[in-house]
Amino acid sequence: MNRKELLRVKRHNRIRMKMQGTKDKPRLVIRRSLNNLSAQIIDDTENKVLFSFSTANKDFRQKGIAYGNIKSAILFGEAFSKMAKEKGISKIIFDRAGYLYHGRVKAFAESLRKGGMEF
Repeated sequence: MNRKELLRVKRHNRIRMKMQGTKDKPRLVIRRSLNNLSAQIIDDTENKVLFSFSTANKDFRQKGIAYGNIKSAILFGEAFSKMAKEKGISKIIFDRAGYLYHGRVKAFAESLRKGGMEF
């Protein structure tokens, strides 16, 4: 693990101490790589993943766009919020996983809010 990733993990651990996802308000964790974004909704009281989705999924890949940029983060946020609404999840705690709140992470979060997610 390089130094930059190690610092991100330390930031994430510090953030995680302060937030706890529940059944009523689960925690949404984002994972960012160079080519893809993925997100999971987690209930920390039961240690259970309620829902997960990624830009690498076949459902999302059919749209035929680049997957590691801001435009795809916006489309991914809209698709993720729609699928989460279908599962009955509308209120979440947004866990940025130690990533800075700009670029793809910010675009994803704002598109979630446009899609009707509350956090």
